[in-house]
Amino acid sequence: MNFMKFRKVTYILSLTVFIFSLTSIFFLKGFNFGIDFTGGVLIQVKFYKTVSENQIRDALSSENTGNIVIQRIGQPKENIFIIKSKIISENTETLNWIQENLITHFEKDSIQLPFQKSELVGPAIGKDLRNLAYLLIVISLIAILIYISVRFQFKFAIAAIVALVHDVIFTLGIFSFFEKEINIPIVAAVLTIIGYSLNDTIVVFDRIRENMKIMHGQAFDTIINISIKTTLNRTIITSLTTLLAVLSLYLWGGTVIHDFAFAFLIGILVGTYSSIFVASPVLYDWWKIGSKNRKK
Repeated sequence: MNFMKFRKVTYILSLTVFIFSLTSIFFLKGFNFGIDFTGGVLIQVKFYKTVSENQIRDALSSENTGNIVIQRIGQPKENIFIIKSKIISENTETLNWIQENLITHFEKDSIQLPFQKSELVGPAIGKDLRNLAYLLIVISLIAILIYISVRFQFKFAIAAIVALVHDVIFTLGIFSFFEKEINIPIVAAVLTIIGYSLNDTIVVFDRIRENMKIMHGQAFDTIINISIKTTLNRTIITSLTTLLAVLSLYLWGGTVIHDFAFAFLIGILVGTYSSIFVASPVLYDWWKIGSKNRKK
């Protein structure tokens, strides 16, 4: 298969998806940040009787709280839940309101008092965490640029960074379009996607570098095609194995890790695609431009 032959088609496809993602992020829906990044309340409560997430949600159904997230932690028989809610306005005493309603609805003898955890995350702290998340992603990309420039060449590094930015923007664009909440675990998922995608790209690049020495004098697109072909079995097997594991987490892992698994599912698919159809074509075209300039 001549992978480089399809690079113009994949460029158009990737650019379309990239523009769609940026449009959703900056002009349509933006990000639905969780309380980690916007401020809110977090309560950990233990019940002495069997309680479901829906029962807790019914007890807290009110306009005084927004985007309530209820997560069961530990073993089901322990009946321990974490309740998160964004603060809609500064004047809303959301923390006290949730505590009072839980006690009233479920009665004092069915709830462990005092609550195991009761925290208020201020908007300023949330903003600091959001800025830190952006900084972590940027630092990771810069570190990767330096690492690949040292291990390979600067051309390889640029191609890898283009593919990684493509993967990150696409993943965040999907989260923006479907208005899924972005919190600290999702940032961890994005950083994991960067590592996963980079691993695939490095495998292909390493084979390209080896074949450049072995196949000296061959056309560069031939070297890239053969390199992708010889690593394709490894790429497919690794991606399918990881995909099945993450898919099982997505389907049966529960609400606590549902969005994390969703982000990783997207990352595996787009990361596998980008290592073949984004990073390698960008490397080829960059190399071709450099060769023309050298001839001049």
